Amino acid sequence: MGFAHNNVLHSNHFRKDWQRRVRTWFDQPGRKLRRRTARKTKAAALGVRPLTLLRPAVRAQTVRYNRKVREGRGFTLAELKEVGINRKEALGVGIVVDHRRRNLSEEGKKLNVERLKAYKAKLIVFPRNAKKPKKGDSTGADLEAETTRTHLPLPAPYAHEAPRKITDNERSFEAFKTLRVVRADARYAGVRKIRAAKKEEEEANKKK
Repeated sequence: MGFAHNNVLHSNHFRKDWQRRVRTWFDQPGRKLRRRTARKTKAAALGVRPLTLLRPAVRAQTVRYNRKVREGRGFTLAELKEVGINRKEALGVGIVVDHRRRNLSEEGKKLNVERLKAYKAKLIVFPRNAKKPKKGDSTGADLEAETTRTHLPLPAPYAHEAPRKITDNERSFEAFKTLRVVRADARYAGVRKIRAAKKEEEEANKKK
């Protein structure tokens, strides 16, 4: 270790009791077991309720990932209204509500409405007092029906097509060129409209 110029001398402490200052992870297996036991206890405490709350199926963001379907934060108020579920009622039967989310497409809204209807059809609400069931509680044979705690699976992101031959129209179609032409038409529509109006005006003046 060299020293040069008029600088402070090094005072490197290489003989510290470093083992007291190291964060160990020897309790990792114990923590794993503890977490697993806690999950079991929580699942047992939930009774026959689903292990997870119901969330909507949404498309991931950006062009790169929007082909993927994932679980969203919560259902919109419009989706709940379509099915006929009250906002407060939804929170009581394991449906998550997100008042900020908006439906930007009819397809996405329809998908989540169907998801809610499927959940509602399978839902069994046990009454607090079996002798005096309240409005919305399940009664009769529904209470004796078989229950499941698994959540509704997400729908397939797209419908699979059977393999087929490429048609002549598909083979001759120029996708890139078509997109560029449509883009150019949309971009220059205003300018072309003004130019056409100006030309008509000039022709009308010539006739006079």
